[in-house]
Amino acid sequence: MAEYRLPATRESTVDVFDRATPPVLTVDPGDSVVVGSLDAAGYLDRRLQGATMFPDRRGHCLTGPIAVRGAEPGMVLGVHFASIKPGDRGWTAAGTKDNALNRRLGVAGGPGAWLTWDIGLETATSNLGHTVAVAPFLGVIGVPPAEPGPHPTIPPRPDGGGNLDCRDLVAGSTLFLPLTVPGALLHLGDGHAAQGHGEVGGTAIECPMTTAVTLTLAADAAVPGIHAETPEGRVTFGFGTGLDEAMADALAAMVTWLQRLHDLDRPTALALASPVVDLRITQVANETWGVHAVLPHGAIR
Repeated sequence: MAEYRLPATRESTVDVFDRATPPVLTVDPGDSVVVGSLDAAGYLDRRLQGATMFPDRRGHCLTGPIAVRGAEPGMVLGVHFASIKPGDRGWTAAGTKDNALNRRLGVAGGPGAWLTWDIGLETATSNLGHTVAVAPFLGVIGVPPAEPGPHPTIPPRPDGGGNLDCRDLVAGSTLFLPLTVPGALLHLGDGHAAQGHGEVGGTAIECPMTTAVTLTLAADAAVPGIHAETPEGRVTFGFGTGLDEAMADALAAMVTWLQRLHDLDRPTALALASPVVDLRITQVANETWGVHAVLPHGAIR
């Protein structure tokens, strides 16, 4: 299998999802790509509010699209993360938007707060001297919607993924995306050096990233919808305008997975899930809220 390198340049980056965008790289199933990405804002250097890849950007600065030969709608793209390495700089902002959550937290309408970070191999240190552990992942992994025209990168979508912001998708994980357009047209970016479950302030430690992925195709999937296998366990996702809707979708997919794994009827699968399945708030920051369900490896013997 071949290995390619795709750095983040003006020619290889976009700020919307659009099925009409020509691919910047075409690979075969089983090929690997080392993908470079800038931070979500597309900053070209360490300066906050400095030069960006897209001066009038509409969304995240993403690298792609990457086409996969033979990919068709209805198939499933496997994105295996072999390695995820953050750059040496990052930033976090909070309280910069006037939305319902920020109003509830008492931080809307003000100037907001910005932290800058120096990122090392194991820790990141803020401009105020605080140190946190580094646990890198990509916030955006997705393919364009089937509908023509540009689509925003901000909300995650049940079909095709996008701004998932799931901190459990670390190196060693494989994310499975239901495909919506011919060729797959995968986009990657929005590197996070560290983030808590929920991305409660609206941003993580936003940073450039170098990500090695291997791409595979399958005719069908273990369960419907977006799901993953991580070093910790199996993961299913739900998205909605509220956490109750997102939770129910994530749990429904996990119950289906348990049915298929253990040849159970649905009530019995739900009963088996109750002692072992964790529900985690993926994000509360991107117009569409997210929940993921986690079944740890070895939890059921």
